[in-house]
Amino acid sequence: MNGGEEKKETGANDKNEKQCEVLMWGYFPGVTAQRSPLTSPVTVRFPDGELAGNSWKDVCAGGCGFGMAISGCGKLITWGSADDQGQSYLTSGKHGETPDIYPLPTADPIIKAAAGWAHCVSVTDKGELYTWGWKECVPSGKVPRCWTSMKTREDETSTKQSSTITEPGSPQSHSTKSTSVSVSCQNDKSSGDETMKRRKVITQPEYEASIPADETLSLPPCLVNLDPGVMIASVAAGGRHTLALSDGGQVWGWGYGGEGQLGLGSRIKMVASPHLIPCIDLSSNEIDSSVAINQETVCVGAEQRKSIGNYIKGIACGGRHSAAVTDAGVLLAFGWGLYGQCGQGNTDDLLRPTCVASLLGTQIEAVAAGLWHTICIGADGRVHAFGGNQFGQLGLGTNPDQCEKLIRNHYCQVLWCEVTICKEDKQIVPKLLDASVLESKKAKVASSGARHNAILTEDGKIFCWGWNKYGQLGLGDTVDRNIPAQVLLKDYMPKNVACGWWHTLSLCEPISLKAFGEHLYFYFLLYLICFMVSEDLLGSYDNVILLTEAGSHFLGLLQNGFWRSPMVQIMSKPIQLHITRPA
Repeated sequence: MNGGEEKKETGANDKNEKQCEVLMWGYFPGVTAQRSPLTSPVTVRFPDGELAGNSWKDVCAGGCGFGMAISGCGKLITWGSADDQGQSYLTSGKHGETPDIYPLPTADPIIKAAAGWAHCVSVTDKGELYTWGWKECVPSGKVPRCWTSMKTREDETSTKQSSTITEPGSPQSHSTKSTSVSVSCQNDKSSGDETMKRRKVITQPEYEASIPADETLSLPPCLVNLDPGVMIASVAAGGRHTLALSDGGQVWGWGYGGEGQLGLGSRIKMVASPHLIPCIDLSSNEIDSSVAINQETVCVGAEQRKSIGNYIKGIACGGRHSAAVTDAGVLLAFGWGLYGQCGQGNTDDLLRPTCVASLLGTQIEAVAAGLWHTICIGADGRVHAFGGNQFGQLGLGTNPDQCEKLIRNHYCQVLWCEVTICKEDKQIVPKLLDASVLESKKAKVASSGARHNAILTEDGKIFCWGWNKYGQLGLGDTVDRNIPAQVLLKDYMPKNVACGWWHTLSLCEPISLKAFGEHLYFYFLLYLICFMVSEDLLGSYDNVILLTEAGSHFLGLLQNGFWRSPMVQIMSKPIQLHITRPA
């Protein structure tokens, strides 16, 4: 899921927002007939009525079988679910084919939102936090009066919830502390039989969410109570846990923490109220890039010291692990480590935030986390990946077919005997993506689904890779990819991208002929001015390149818009603009 990052609002006016559309591809069972996957980008219809406004503002990460986006006036819009999708159907507001406003108990505009498998969290422009869905994911907070009539049962215990709710496709960690990847035998046959029944459901993706909806296990939107004065800037949602990033760079967490994904130093299976996560230990604010990192301390060592930073600027939640980025560009990880998704060179769980030592020489700008993998973007725009690679979700070009068969046999048939997993199914330390398709590209946004990823580059291109059973890569088919592949968006300039568990969304600006003409007119005037002054003022220069913000945007429009593959040349003496439209 996307890394939540503290960003200042751009303040885009309604005129600009009206130009944006939301595109979707992947698994939306309530949208298509016979639940056929959307293998190519499709436009999301804007909700009817005046309450939603008339524009899209952003897309949101997460959600299993449903999508979320924010309208220009700050309304949270959900769609795509079906009535047999269990808790996900309830969490989405029972919105299917037609996108509609999710009824939050606040009139304040929503600026950020995220979803886990069956819980959601949103942030208002006042920094207030609302969350709803699975009871164990909703902290004991204030339930607005207008929601008290909804049927709930407060006497349900977290134990019952944990035994009946399992996030999709996430095998439970049995030997999480062991450095060898193996599964121990179950001695209790009856216990094993019961576990087998549950495992058979969660290992088949097409049935993972098809659990009867039980409204007694779901809570309506609740206001999350934090310390006085704390304002939340962004959020991230994992399988059954939530992180919130304040405007002061502090991280709060709650929900399920059995593998350490809440970073509190212990395996707390249920954290019922938000806790401040000690991501940065100011008493030892220096780290050593030359020594190994263990899970007992954030960072240790005495040589080649480097500041870890003063606050957190970005967060991400995976299925059962978490990640954070400091203002100094240091990547921290904690939680489930069975596939190396914490980047420590081993498969141990991390019970508190721990810096990823092998990336200390790289300034990290953004991070995203999937079910059991992690990706991050460096300041140079290059992408690093680590963790599980069973479906090629690391984008390293390796062929995981044999390992994939072994994993499937292991989890689907529930062979509780000891199984050694081959090395190619995971990458326990970060590795740089060196795919030729990303050469000269700089990523600026990263997002992860359960087993797939998407990045948005500075020149307005979207690349996806990984699991593609439901068309979540947007490439027109359902074939997995182990290297990044470009999503072709005709006549659109992407502005953001966000992955759900089995789908992908993109906020795009349509490239109309009118907009194209306006930019062409700008360049025509620029050409005339340069032509008049070139001999007198620019004659002493052999080559003159004029680069403006508008000019850069114009070139991006050319590459992605009506002229599919234009050749653009800007020359001097006098400066000329040549545009060649392909035959």
